[in-house]
Amino acid sequence: MYLSISGQTVTQKTIEKSRFITTSRHVESEEEAKDFISEISAKYRDATHNCYAYVCDETGNFLRFSDDGEPQGTAGMPMLEVLKTKKLFQIAAVVTRYFGGIKLGAGGLVRAYSGSVSENLDTAQKVLYQMCSESKYTVGYSGAETAARFFSEFGAEVKSVEYLNEVHFVIAVKKENEYDFNSELLNRLNGKVEVLKLKEYYYPFKI
Repeated sequence: MYLSISGQTVTQKTIEKSRFITTSRHVESEEEAKDFISEISAKYRDATHNCYAYVCDETGNFLRFSDDGEPQGTAGMPMLEVLKTKKLFQIAAVVTRYFGGIKLGAGGLVRAYSGSVSENLDTAQKVLYQMCSESKYTVGYSGAETAARFFSEFGAEVKSVEYLNEVHFVIAVKKENEYDFNSELLNRLNGKVEVLKLKEYYYPFKI
């Protein structure tokens, strides 16, 4: 179980006439992290700096950062510390700076870069990756509405719905809730449901 973010979030702020644009994104490998950094650096190729930090695994052991020309220790490391403090994994952040002509000093740079990342992540959609169980539930048309209502009430993730001779729902639920989920569904449908376990994996549940 680990915490991350969903998708991409962009925020910006101005400090002493310098513009700081922060872009964060969920990444699942170092290759994805590097591609993301290259993409943002190309987008803002005219910027003074594109500093970054990332933790691209789910254990916090694979991490990197760069000051990209800022004084050593004033950008990348403070950004990485924010990711670590917020206990976020599989995440990359780039802070783009357009220099405004006023020097911030080492302390000012640390506050600017760490603050930019912190504020960005406060607005990002957090997700909790938990082990989930994915199964296919087959019900008759007479029970489809009851099943769909139950899935919504339970907060299950509906991965797909297929309407054939019967209705086939592919549903992901937290593994820890699987037994109670199946028991209650069987109860509501008076046993008129077929359950086929498909697989288990980490799934990003919104929080």
